[in-house]
Amino acid sequence: METALFTEENKIGLLIVSGIFIMFFMGIVLLLFFYFSKKKIIEKELEKKEAQLQHSKDLINATLTTQEKERKRIAQDLHDDISSKLNIVALNCHLLSMRDLTKEKEEELTGTIVNLSGKVLENSRRIAHNLFPPVFDKFGLNAAIEELCKEYNVLQNVTVKYQNNATFDGLHKESQMHIFRILQELINNSVRHGKASHISITFNNQNGTTCFYKDNGHGFDVEHAESKKGLGMKNIESRINFINGTIAVTSKINEGTSIIFSF
Repeated sequence: METALFTEENKIGLLIVSGIFIMFFMGIVLLLFFYFSKKKIIEKELEKKEAQLQHSKDLINATLTTQEKERKRIAQDLHDDISSKLNIVALNCHLLSMRDLTKEKEEELTGTIVNLSGKVLENSRRIAHNLFPPVFDKFGLNAAIEELCKEYNVLQNVTVKYQNNATFDGLHKESQMHIFRILQELINNSVRHGKASHISITFNNQNGTTCFYKDNGHGFDVEHAESKKGLGMKNIESRINFINGTIAVTSKINEGTSIIFSF
């Protein structure tokens, strides 16, 4: 009787110990599961953050590279269009100070000086206009975009239609300049690379302010171009980030390009 009772107690004790062991084992398994799951989530978050950081670095590098190219272009323009002409003006001024010049020679030198001085002034205005359009400072973004479109309509074999149903009054000047530069880059890409003959630009107050840009150029494969973005597109994305905006590009080969950006 006592032996049977002892054996029964042993079985109960063994079951209790086994139950505790199983629960302990399952607890460890659950802890390990949560640990590795959380570790995987953290790793994915880190990868996402690293990708975002790398993207930001790429945009900053693209912006800096574009700025450096712009500085070099300005320096080249100053050297080619202004410095060389001023050297000739200085030389002609020196020749005018020489004695025994005939009246015809004096008139020739004076005419050259006046002509070159006018060209230097014209080129200086052109360079200044490219850096910061005067109409933008005086009349704002809408007027600057209108002037930009007129310049392409007159100077290029392309028609640029612009319609503005939005207001830019609430935007900071810096944000307005970013938008202007974005459109400059887009039109330049359409004409130079896409060989577009027709471009339309429309602004609406939709989800904030939205710009609908479309051209009839050659178009391109968006997925292929995504991995090989040039400085121009990276610079556009950088400016979009500066104005806390979003951009979507749709394009097909031989079907033109449509771009929507909101801010």
